[in-house]
Amino acid sequence: MYYPSLLRVLSVVDSTGLEKVEEFSKLDFNILIAQWGEKLINFGIKVLIALIVFYVGKLVANIFAKAVVKMMKKRDVDPAVVSFLHSLMNISILVILILISVSILGVQSVSFAALLASAGVAIGMGLSGQLQNLAGGIIILLSKPFRIGDHIQAGTVEGTVDAVKIFHTVVRTFSNQLVYVPNGKLTSNEVVNFECEEYLRNSWTIGIEYDEDFEKVKAVLMELLEEDNRILKDPKPYIVLSELADSSVNVMVRAYCKPGDLWPVYWDFNKRVYEEFNKRGIDFPFPQLTVHNS
Repeated sequence: MYYPSLLRVLSVVDSTGLEKVEEFSKLDFNILIAQWGEKLINFGIKVLIALIVFYVGKLVANIFAKAVVKMMKKRDVDPAVVSFLHSLMNISILVILILISVSILGVQSVSFAALLASAGVAIGMGLSGQLQNLAGGIIILLSKPFRIGDHIQAGTVEGTVDAVKIFHTVVRTFSNQLVYVPNGKLTSNEVVNFECEEYLRNSWTIGIEYDEDFEKVKAVLMELLEEDNRILKDPKPYIVLSELADSSVNVMVRAYCKPGDLWPVYWDFNKRVYEEFNKRGIDFPFPQLTVHNS
């Protein structure tokens, strides 16, 4: 009883298929290929123009950015501000050039904005840390906990501040390694600046044997301190007997110097103490254990 309706459906399908075949047979493939070729050439020209605009724009922008940096340096702008603004200009120019290139390719700015908005949640989650670093860079510029060239210690990183960028601060370690520390980390953790004060204190603990004359040792150490012109006379250095340890009498020496002389003074004094004590017959202690027979 369903056969007549099924036949009507098949007849409709057969007639539609025949119409499709007839329409396809009427197509002129030469015209179609010519149209596709023309569209492909037009798109290729747009790609070429977009690339030229991007690279020429980047070249001009770099020249402009260098001119701005040079002008700021002539006006004695804080080097940290100069490096931060230079980094900010580079990123802003790159974003603008990408938008211009995309619009040349025919992508509408509204469509592009809608695409960014649709991916906004994922992008926001991915950039949340970078936004914190950007805010940290601004805080560093405003509060100025350190400047370019300062000797700082941030966690396990110690060295000289080389640049303050938009997302990170470049620290050059004393082994000449560049460490990129996120700005957010610098503003949320402790940072030691060794350059913010006029002078710093060096401290040594020197062990001598129990049978040595403390006043003689003190006079020798004071003589070594006075011979070093890098050690400040004010505040005055001082020497005290700090501890009666198990195998030694520990003498503590404290002296002040300028921040740039901190480590050279420390290492030189160690060497001079070792040489002078050996020359004057002052013995250094070594761990020892006395055993008594009961």
